[in-house]
Amino acid sequence: MGSSSSKAAQPSQTESYEQEKRSYAAQELSRSLAGPHLITPLSADGALSFTNIDAWENVVARSPKLQLARTILNHSNIRETLTSRSARIADSHVFNTELEFKTGPITNQKSSGRCWLFATTNVLRYNIMKKLNLSDFQLSQAYLFFWDKLNKSNYYLELSIQHADLPIDDRLIYHLSDDLISDGGQWDMVVNLLETYGVVPQPVYPESLHSSLSSPINTLLKTKLREHALILRDLSASLRTNAALSEEAVLGALRAKKEELLKEIYVVISATLGVPPRSDEKFTWDYYDKEGKSASWSGTPREFYKTFAYDKYSPADSFSLINDPRNAYGKLYTVDKLGNIWGGRPVLYVNTEIENLKQAVVKQIKSGQPVFFGCDVGQFSDRNAGVMDTGLFEYEATFDIQFGLTKADRLRTNESSMTHAMVISGVHLDAHGRPVRYKVENSWGADPGDKGYFVMSDAWFEQFVYQVVIPRALAPKELVKVYDAGEKLVLPPWDPMVSSYDKTGLKDTRVDRLTICQGSLA
Repeated sequence: MGSSSSKAAQPSQTESYEQEKRSYAAQELSRSLAGPHLITPLSADGALSFTNIDAWENVVARSPKLQLARTILNHSNIRETLTSRSARIADSHVFNTELEFKTGPITNQKSSGRCWLFATTNVLRYNIMKKLNLSDFQLSQAYLFFWDKLNKSNYYLELSIQHADLPIDDRLIYHLSDDLISDGGQWDMVVNLLETYGVVPQPVYPESLHSSLSSPINTLLKTKLREHALILRDLSASLRTNAALSEEAVLGALRAKKEELLKEIYVVISATLGVPPRSDEKFTWDYYDKEGKSASWSGTPREFYKTFAYDKYSPADSFSLINDPRNAYGKLYTVDKLGNIWGGRPVLYVNTEIENLKQAVVKQIKSGQPVFFGCDVGQFSDRNAGVMDTGLFEYEATFDIQFGLTKADRLRTNESSMTHAMVISGVHLDAHGRPVRYKVENSWGADPGDKGYFVMSDAWFEQFVYQVVIPRALAPKELVKVYDAGEKLVLPPWDPMVSSYDKTGLKDTRVDRLTICQGSLA
């Protein structure tokens, strides 16, 4: 983990206020308990009783507001009924600082967890469309999805070999086998894919049914991979009974068996997604430019990526800033056992204050650069209206409750985690240059929000945005130094900062809380 001293995470103004409220409440409770008369529970054994119900009913009976809430909300959707009119008015889809170049069409990940791939390709197409003078364009998200899925299968089996000596019920083994090849990923993982395989236009490798509906193939692949992991564990135990075999020979035998097993995975993936071009295989793409003139390009996926996908700011030269108030700021973090390409670029985050993430967004937009970011999209958001705002719902005033959790508390208690990746393409600044709201390009099709675009308030950004990717050339120098120093603190595989793009899949289709990238099922 490293032994150097850490700068304590400094809370934002909002978090400081929340902490002060909770501290005051805790002090009041402590004083009451320290007095001559302790609070006596209505239920001595801890079980709920009708005495409790009667006491609570008395509270409601004395509150006309709570009685009115009962009258209205037993037959109304609380999210629709309690939507704040003032928040909706304030969250207009108008922005005074936007990217000049407009891309299209709005993309749709449908019933898959590929938000990170859509966000990445939506960022990359800005340069492609400008360079080729295109009116609309999509890179093939399915192409990256194919290579990611195949590599994650290999990654999981390599981890199974590496940890074959651990008990089957060890927490790590259980965690790895729980969501072993999710649809999601992290920024560094997509960089691995881009640098290794390149990209292709969508017509070269179009969507299949199961790139847009991933759950059926994920279920099948997970079943086979868990079986493969057990085969490798048994083989490892058997080989290690032979004292004449060196560790190198054992590892070689296990990897040979792994490759034999991976053939089954490749057969399933290639049958359901299609066989993609190889990174060094030439393809020809015919297209129309903005003026309707036909054109053609020939080359390999890696050549297409290097030629068109970026100009000044290479994805490989960009890194993640995160705001995780649980942990020390000004430090570099990585995640144990998280990756897709075995031996590839590790997942790395520089943890810093939320203001640095905001300024990173503003600087990139002013530089003409769209921004990849990660957030908890299901919190205080309206999918249909395309609004994300902490003041969107009047829950506190309606129910006489207060939300006291800080951002750090939400991470500690599994209340929040990174769940979705999108692109910021604009920001509305006040007279002092401070962000008021942000324009967000989503990948849920054109129906939600303003033709597929969402608006995010600055207060929501502060509480529920966790990650912003920034080119090193635009990043604060002191944070670049932290990144370059490479002194990593290691987060466990099950840390909530992982779940943005690693624990995806379609496990939870609740409307109000989403696992990562629920797409059309969100």
